[in-house]
Amino acid sequence: MKRTLSRRQFTLLAAATVAAPALRAQGKPEKSKVAIAVGGKAAFYYLPLTISEQLGYFKAEGLDVEISDFAGGSRALQAVVGGSADVVSGAYEHTINLQSKNQVFQSFVLQGRAPQIALGVSPKAMPNYRSVADLRGKKIGVSAPGSSTNMVANLVLSRAGLKASDVSFIGVGTSAGALAALRSGQIDAMSNTDPVMTMLEQKGEVRIISDTRTLKGTQEVFGGPMPAACLYAPLEFVQKNPNTCQALANAIVHGLKWLQTAGPSDIIKTVPESYLLGDRALYLASFNKVREAIALDGLLPDEGAKTALKALASFEPTVKPDRIDLGKTYTNDFARRAKEKFKA
Repeated sequence: MKRTLSRRQFTLLAAATVAAPALRAQGKPEKSKVAIAVGGKAAFYYLPLTISEQLGYFKAEGLDVEISDFAGGSRALQAVVGGSADVVSGAYEHTINLQSKNQVFQSFVLQGRAPQIALGVSPKAMPNYRSVADLRGKKIGVSAPGSSTNMVANLVLSRAGLKASDVSFIGVGTSAGALAALRSGQIDAMSNTDPVMTMLEQKGEVRIISDTRTLKGTQEVFGGPMPAACLYAPLEFVQKNPNTCQALANAIVHGLKWLQTAGPSDIIKTVPESYLLGDRALYLASFNKVREAIALDGLLPDEGAKTALKALASFEPTVKPDRIDLGKTYTNDFARRAKEKFKA
């Protein structure tokens, strides 16, 4: 016997079908306990992560998030590759680098729309510095070898005709250890994030030679928009845990929305005291410098992915643009839903 649907049944069925993706997006996280590895949590580079954690936005999404801090992004990535963490809060370009080594990782929410990294030389160690060529044979401090700070330094060196092997890179972290390394003369120059670089700059302890802390500076260094910090994970994790990734993206986008209207006193009240590196005024001065570099809605621009690939390929021989499928390195599906939810 052939069953026919009444108009009312048909309307209800159609409505349920349309609602299904929305219901799925708000489903219970498959994994409520999530381990996130980050390289240099006190840096402004990862401020959205800290804000979302401190204001309880992960908990509000039904997540129990454990954040482990490492010296730099490359170390945080090792934690996920080794299985001791699920998700990396790190630089987007790592997903491109990984694909060139046949490992597929995917970014699913953006935290920063500019790298917020400055490269500077020590006037004490290099009083006669004239051009990037003078860095040959020098020691350059980076958060950790292979990290984003290292990538920016490599790019600046390659444009001046120098190879990474023409200098020595030394991992110094992103906070008090980095300040100490430069001040004690262990390094001659440094590529690092804020608040560290602004603190050194304001005290005349570093002379900035390349700056991606603003959108304009980023455009000058990279020739286009350059996505920075994001949450990324093995593609398999993203596919198996869509509700978990949605909850993580929701929490970050909620944090990004809060940051758009937060005043300096709100930031000071929210971040841990140790992040201020003992100087509240300088911390706020550096926040004002990088504010525009913070993402607005968690979406990664297609143009930005192309800029990152071009930048990496310019000094990384293993990265062959024709062999990279950029579409696999990021998805905006989760951020788009989060943006709609929070009107970011």
